[in-house]
Amino acid sequence: MNMLGNLKYAPGSKKKVKRIGRGVGSGHGKTATKGHKGQRSRSGDQVRAWFEGGQMPLNRRIPKFGFVSPFRVEYQIVNVSTLGKLAEAGRLPGGAVTPELLYKIGTVSNRTRPVKILGDGTLSAKLDVSANAFSSSAVEKIKAAGGTSKVIPVSGRVKPLEQ
Repeated sequence: MNMLGNLKYAPGSKKKVKRIGRGVGSGHGKTATKGHKGQRSRSGDQVRAWFEGGQMPLNRRIPKFGFVSPFRVEYQIVNVSTLGKLAEAGRLPGGAVTPELLYKIGTVSNRTRPVKILGDGTLSAKLDVSANAFSSSAVEKIKAAGGTSKVIPVSGRVKPLEQ
């Protein structure tokens, strides 16, 4: 029967630490397993983890192609169907929708990233929606339900087209 006082490590799971630099008779003496000469044998040896010994580094060997725009605006997407569900649940007081309100109720996850309304789904509630961008189908569906759509310019970026 196993008791806490009788517990032992599994055979082979505990290994003795290699004690280096303890004399020639130890098997790991003299050069202390570092070999003769070279950067790694010297005291204070520090080689960066990504250094490849003068070989062309990996980040310079692999091909680079394409273009990444530094002015790309990444929007948080909210569909018209989501706004409809929120209106039915009574979570949009007064029918006014703003990015701050969407963040507060947890529909979007980031307070600072711009919000874009897309036209996926249906909308029956009259809503006054303010967002940083709208798809044309979203504007049509909001107007068809009797609401309005207002574009909030993205700060520090090119002004979006007026809807």
